[in-house]
Order: sequence, then C-alpha cells, then structure tokens
Amino acid sequence: MTGINNNVQSDKISFWYDPDKRSILYQMGTLVMVGLLGYYLLSNILSNLERQSIATGFGFLQKESSFEIGESLISYSAADSYARALLVGVLNTLIVSFIGVVLTVILGTFIGVARLSKNWIVKKLAAIYIEIFQDIPVLLQLFFWYAFFYEMLPSPRQALNPVSGVFMSNRGVVFPVPVFDKTYIFMAVALATGCILVFLLRRWARARQEKTGALFPLFKVSIAILIGLPLLVWWLGGAPTQIDVPVLTGFNFQGGVNVSPEFSALLLGLVLYTAAFVAEVVRAGIQSVGHGQTEAAMSLGLKPSRVLNLVILPQALRVIVPPLTSQMLNLTKNSSLAVAIGYPDFVSVAGTTINQTGQAIEGVAMIMAVYLFFSLLTSAFMNWYNKAIAIIER
Repeated sequence: MTGINNNVQSDKISFWYDPDKRSILYQMGTLVMVGLLGYYLLSNILSNLERQSIATGFGFLQKESSFEIGESLISYSAADSYARALLVGVLNTLIVSFIGVVLTVILGTFIGVARLSKNWIVKKLAAIYIEIFQDIPVLLQLFFWYAFFYEMLPSPRQALNPVSGVFMSNRGVVFPVPVFDKTYIFMAVALATGCILVFLLRRWARARQEKTGALFPLFKVSIAILIGLPLLVWWLGGAPTQIDVPVLTGFNFQGGVNVSPEFSALLLGLVLYTAAFVAEVVRAGIQSVGHGQTEAAMSLGLKPSRVLNLVILPQALRVIVPPLTSQMLNLTKNSSLAVAIGYPDFVSVAGTTINQTGQAIEGVAMIMAVYLFFSLLTSAFMNWYNKAIAIIER
C-alpha cells in the first residue's frame, strides 16, 4: 500500500511540474473565465435593453434612411435604406484608404531615399519634412488642410487655373475626364492583363537570371506592355478622344470630376502625415543593409540605380515590410477622423444611423467589424507579399 501511495503522489507531482500539462490547464482556466465574463456582460446588456424597452437586431437596416450623403460612389438618395447608406460609407472609406496607401508608399519611399542623399540640401529638406509632419497631430493637420481649401482658396468665379482645364476653388478641385466609351472598359481589361503578364515575365526573368546570370530589360519591357497594350486596344476601339471639360455655370462648375474639399483635405492630411513615418521605415531598412554589400556591387561596375534595385532593396524589404504594414493599418484607421471635417466615411454615416435609430450596440459593432475586416485584409496581403519577396537562403 505504501508503494502505491508513493506512486500516486509522484504522479501528482510530475503533473504539476510538467509545463505542457500545466499550460493546458491554465488555458482551460483562462477560457472559462473569459466565457463567464462574456456571459455576464451579455446578460447585463440584454437585461438593461429589455428594461428600457429598446429593441435589438439589424432589422432597421431595411428601413428608409431619410438623410442625404454629400459624396457617393454609387447612386443614393434619402429614400434608400440604411443598409445602402452604410454601403456608401464603406465605399467612401475604402476609396480614401486605397488611394492614401498608394500615395503614401510612393511619397514615403521618395522622402526616405532623399533622407540618405549625399546632397546636403536634399537631405536636410527631407529631414525637416519628417520632423514637421511627425510632430503635428494628424487631426490638427486635417483641420489645417480643411481650412486651407475653404478659407484660402477663392470662390469658383475666381478659381485658380494652374493647368488648362483644372480649377481649384473652395468648392474643391475640378478636372476634365474622358467621356465614357465602351472602349475604356476593354482598356481596363487590357491593363489588368498587362499586369498579369508583367508578373509572369518578372518571375521568368528572375529564374533566368539565377540560372544564367543574364539580365533581362524587365523595366523597359514592363512599361511597354503596360502602356502599349491599352493603347493598342484604344486604337482598335476607334481612338475615342472626347473630353468632358468643366465649365463655370452660375456659381459652380459643371462637367468633369469634382473632388470635394473634405475628400482633398482628408487625403492630403493622411498622406503627408503617414508618409513621414514611412520615410523613416524606408531609411531604416536601407541602412540595415551592410555597407560592404554596396561596395561589393559598385566594385562589379554596377550603376547606382542597379545597386539600389538589385542589391539594397531586396535585402531592405525584409526590414521595411513589417513596419510598413503597421503604417498602412494606421492610415486606414486614421481615416475615421474624417467625421471631424465632414467627409461622409463609414464612421460618419454609422453615427448618423445610430442617432436616428438608437441602435448604438449594432452600429458600434458594425464599425468594429468593418475596420477589423479592412485591417485583416491589409495584413493578409502584406504577409503574402512579405513571403513572396523573402530571400531564400541556401
């Protein structure tokens, strides 16, 4: 009996000293506590809603919204449902985030490279830009650009005309666009096809270079494909050239495309602010590459542009991509500040919906879900890109 008791006691001791078994027990305990906390909060919310006779659910989405939205990528009126109004807000957030991310990466990369320039003036100007736009809160920058468009720009009758057909006033920026033609749809398809061809060509050129060492003029051929293929479709489609030029009619411009002051201020503020952080990310990534790599490439007779594209950037991207992903997410989430300057993004539209319907829990839940979806989508794309550019060590 004494031997059996000693074995049981030793099994108990070994269980508590086994890190794998302890971790399972701790995780189960944590899961139970979180579940109990969630149950308590949910039951408390439901009882309070029932006490105040507030109906829950998403049935209100099918009701008439009864409010207008100043900017919309799709047709919308006050007679449409709340669901369509929220869709307008999602699209408005998506368009400003997408354009902002593209412009931020371009501007941030340029400023980051300029920060490392050997030219003293270029280097100092890049440093001044980074310090100014990093140190001023993004909301204050949005207010500044909003005031700039409304207070510093003239009325439409005295609109600035920096380029023929382009007008800047306190009503926004108006510029000419081609009149819609079916040929442009086929041109877009041709452009998408060209992007796929360039992607496949890039993979082939890289494999060819690794196998034979011969360089392929990828940049020139890619530009020829991306420009030449849509131009060929445009010529085969009859070469439409009709342009919708904006014309001052009454107190505003008619025709062309009008980019509102709210959209312009939001986009400008987000891009200039986030690009300052992206520039530092790019600078740090480039400086992470050992100087011996650059010297070795230069000793082979490579031009500085070749050294940057073939030696420095492929290694620097491993350091750049993870923090760059965070900056993209920050830009998307900072777009929610659009409500401060009157741009109808998703937060603004959802806020109006909550005020009219009283469905605060559902409204906030939808805001959280939309921004979570945008963040996960961006993270998934950047993680895929990070794996695609990873250097495979032999």
